Amino acid sequence: MSFTQVSGASLYWKREGRDDAPALVLLNSIGTDMDLWEAALPYLRTRFALLRLDTRGHGASTAEPGDWTLSQLASDVLAAADAAGLGRFSLAGVSLGGMIGMELALQAPERLEKLALVCTSATMDAASWNDRIAKIRAEGMAAIADLAMGRFLSEAFAAANPAVFETVRRQLVSMDVAGYAGCGAAIRDMDLATRIAGIACPTMVVTGTRDTSTPYEGHGEHLVARIPGAVHCPLGAAHLAPLEAPEALAGLLVSFLES
Repeated sequence: MSFTQVSGASLYWKREGRDDAPALVLLNSIGTDMDLWEAALPYLRTRFALLRLDTRGHGASTAEPGDWTLSQLASDVLAAADAAGLGRFSLAGVSLGGMIGMELALQAPERLEKLALVCTSATMDAASWNDRIAKIRAEGMAAIADLAMGRFLSEAFAAANPAVFETVRRQLVSMDVAGYAGCGAAIRDMDLATRIAGIACPTMVVTGTRDTSTPYEGHGEHLVARIPGAVHCPLGAAHLAPLEAPEALAGLLVSFLES
């Protein structure tokens, strides 16, 4: 197990795949950990030097309570990449992971080869996120579990894969409130929408056709329109695409990153 200490946090990360291959960093959504990518790894390990990390306050990564920023979370990724010996790398991030990826592309463009934005957005309803943060701080994670799970996975996938559904829900309910709230504040306060035109690296935007949280309409379409040269790839999945369509998502990543 590898941990890197940064200001106010201890970050858990894991290196996998080939050391002599192009580097790819995989980031999780809010409310999940690096295991979000587990089902896609068999399709990626043989082609990339992989780095997965638990976002601060998630999984095995711990952090002091507070309202965090995307800039902090992007700096966390750079610290883990440095510790893992990665210089330049590509990045694929789901939801919050994609938001962190956009911030990193703006904050440290010299480090990023390519960017894959999976089921994510540059703007979310700040009032809604503020209400969600207040609710979990007052009532605990179970208070939002049904809402989150209704968006994480499609009804058809959940019905066909009850063990996956129950695993994700159990992880969500048991996670540290401060971790979810801190990252929720980063989503609430992000200012990406007016800045993403400055992203210079090749970018792919993947949207889930069953994603009700960050669909193409109102979310993905703005990324495609504002990030120079961004390409759009629809995928048959809800919000947690690496769980619902791991092979198809991995195929899109391989095609984009190796092109």
